[in-house]
Amino acid sequence: MRYRIAALAVIAVAAWLLPYGLDSYAIHVVNIILIFSILAVGLGLCMGIGGQVNLAQVAFFGVGAYATAILTTKAGWGFWVSAVLAVAATVVMGLLVGTPALRVQSHYLGIVTLGLALAFTNWVTNAQIAGGAEGISAIPVPTIPGVDLSSEYLYYYLELIIFAVTLAFGLFIVRTALGRRMRAMRDDALAAGSLGAEVPVLRMTAFLLASIYGGIAGVLYAGLIRYVAPESFSIANMFLLLAMVIIGGRQSLVGCVAGAVVLYLVRELLVDYPTAAQIGYGSVVVLVVVFAPTGLAGLPPRIRQALRRRRGGAGEAARLGEFRPYEAVEAAAGDEPILVADAISMHFRGLKALDDVSLSVDPGEIRGIVGPNGSGKTTLFNVISGLYRPTRGRVRFRGRDATGLAPYRLARAGMSRTFQNLRLFGDLTVEENVLVALDRHATWQSWRYVGRPISVLRRDRDLHRRAGEVLDRYGLREFAALPPKSLPYGIQRRVEIARAMAAAPALLLLDEPAAGLNGEEVRQLSEIVRSIRDSGVTVIVIEHNMGLVMSLCERITVLASGKVIAEGLPAEVAQNPAVIEAYLGDSMSSDDLPTLPEVAR
Repeated sequence: MRYRIAALAVIAVAAWLLPYGLDSYAIHVVNIILIFSILAVGLGLCMGIGGQVNLAQVAFFGVGAYATAILTTKAGWGFWVSAVLAVAATVVMGLLVGTPALRVQSHYLGIVTLGLALAFTNWVTNAQIAGGAEGISAIPVPTIPGVDLSSEYLYYYLELIIFAVTLAFGLFIVRTALGRRMRAMRDDALAAGSLGAEVPVLRMTAFLLASIYGGIAGVLYAGLIRYVAPESFSIANMFLLLAMVIIGGRQSLVGCVAGAVVLYLVRELLVDYPTAAQIGYGSVVVLVVVFAPTGLAGLPPRIRQALRRRRGGAGEAARLGEFRPYEAVEAAAGDEPILVADAISMHFRGLKALDDVSLSVDPGEIRGIVGPNGSGKTTLFNVISGLYRPTRGRVRFRGRDATGLAPYRLARAGMSRTFQNLRLFGDLTVEENVLVALDRHATWQSWRYVGRPISVLRRDRDLHRRAGEVLDRYGLREFAALPPKSLPYGIQRRVEIARAMAAAPALLLLDEPAAGLNGEEVRQLSEIVRSIRDSGVTVIVIEHNMGLVMSLCERITVLASGKVIAEGLPAEVAQNPAVIEAYLGDSMSSDDLPTLPEVAR
C-alpha cells in the first residue's frame, strides 16, 4: 500500500509539472489526450465493466459539445450553466441509447448503438441550429475568477483536475458494490439476476455512466477548441476510441487511460499517413483481441506470474477447510406450502418440455426431483426461478403469485439457486462472487455514490465482513482472492453453494450439485445440504445420484417426458413400477433397487 501511495504521489507531481516542459503545440496535444482519456474511462465503464457494447460514445461526446455550443452562442447563457445542461442532455441521450440493451445484446446491440451514432452525425451535419457542415464557432471561454482559461497551459490544470476526479470516481464504482454487480452482469447476466442483481437497471446504469463521461468530455472539448464541427464526432473517431479501450484493456479503467495516451501519441506520429494509421489501428486491435484480451493492463500480471514461475512456483497450495454447520432452528409452523407449481406446461414450439406438472413443497423439507435425461427437471427449475415464463399454469412462492417474475425479483423475495453447469463469475474472485450475492441494495440507491460516498464505503466494509463469515463457514477462506476458474471442480461446486446461501434464501434450488464429485465430496455435500435445511431453508434438489437422493430427501418427485409419474417417500418411489421402467429401465426389477437402509450406509 505504501508503494502505491508513493507511486501515485510521483505521478501527481509529474502531471502537475508537465506543462513547464512543453511547447504550445505539445500542451494542446496533451489537452486532447486528457479529453479522450475521460471518454475512454466512460466507455470502459459501459463496455469493459458493464459488458454493454456501446458504439455511441462519440455521440455522447458530440451531444455534450454541441449542447454547450448552442446554449452559449445562440441562447446566450453562461458557459458553466450551459455545461450543466449539456451533461443533462447527454444523460437523456444515454437513457435513449441504453433502452435497446433491455431487449438485445452482443453484436445486435453494437449495430443499434452504431446506428444511433450515425443518426447523430447526420443530424448535426444537416441541422441549421447545429451550424450544418460548418459547425459552430466563437464559443466563449470558460470563466474562473483569477484564472485565464484562454491559455491552454492553464486550461490543462482544469482538465487535469476533472480527469483525476472522474477517474477516481470510476475506480470507486468498480471496486465497490455497484461495480461488482456490473462485472457480474458482464460475466453472466443470467447468474447475476438469479442472485438479485437488477440486470435491466444495471444495463441502463452502464449507459448512463458512459453518457455522463461523454458529456463532460464534450463540454471540455467545446471550452478548449471553442469550435465544434461534425468531423470531430465521426465514426472514425468512434473506432479510434474503441481501439484505445481494447488496446489498453477494457476491463481496467487505468488500462483504458493508458490506451488513450499511447494510441493518441501514435496517431500524432502517423498524422501524415492516415490510411496506414487506420490499417494499423485495426490490425493491432485484432491482434490484441486474439492474443492479449486483457490489453496493456494485463501485461503486469502476466509478467509477475512469469517471474513467480521462474523463481520456483507459487508456494504452498491453498487447502479446503472444513464446513462449519449452521445452527439448527425449529421449523416455522404453518400449513401453507412455500412453493406451489400448479399445472405447469412449457412448450418450445412443437416440443412439450413440461406437460401439466404440479408440485407442492412444504417449508423445511428437502424435496428431490429425479428423472431420466430430457424429462424436464431443469426446465421446471427455470420456470420456478423466473428464467422461463410457462406456457400454461401458475407458480406461487411464499403465498404470492410468482409466475413469470424476473429472476432478480424472485431472488430478492427469498429464492436462490445453483445451475447444472457451473455459472460462477470467472473474472471475479471467490470473495467477490459471495459479495455479489450478499448485496441486497437496490440499484436506484446508487445516487449515494455522489451524495453519500462515505456510507457506500461503510456498507462495503460490512459486506466484506459478512463475506468473510460465509467463506469461513464453507472452508473457503484460503481461496478468497482467487478466481473460481482456477480451482478444482469440487471446490467450485462448494463456492456456488456458498454463493447461493449468501443471498439468505428461504428456498434453495440445487441443480445436480453432486455432478462430477467424488465419493468424499458427495458425503460432504450431503452434510452441507442437511445443515442448510436445519437452518430453516427449504431445499429442492435435482440429482442423478440415486444414493444421495434416497438418503437425503424426505419426499421425491419423479418426472418422465415432461410429466409427473410418481411422488412420495423415497421407499415408495423406489418400488414404483413406473419409476423403475422410466428412470432405471426395463431390465432392472424392483428387487434390484437399493433399499433405504442400504442407501444410507
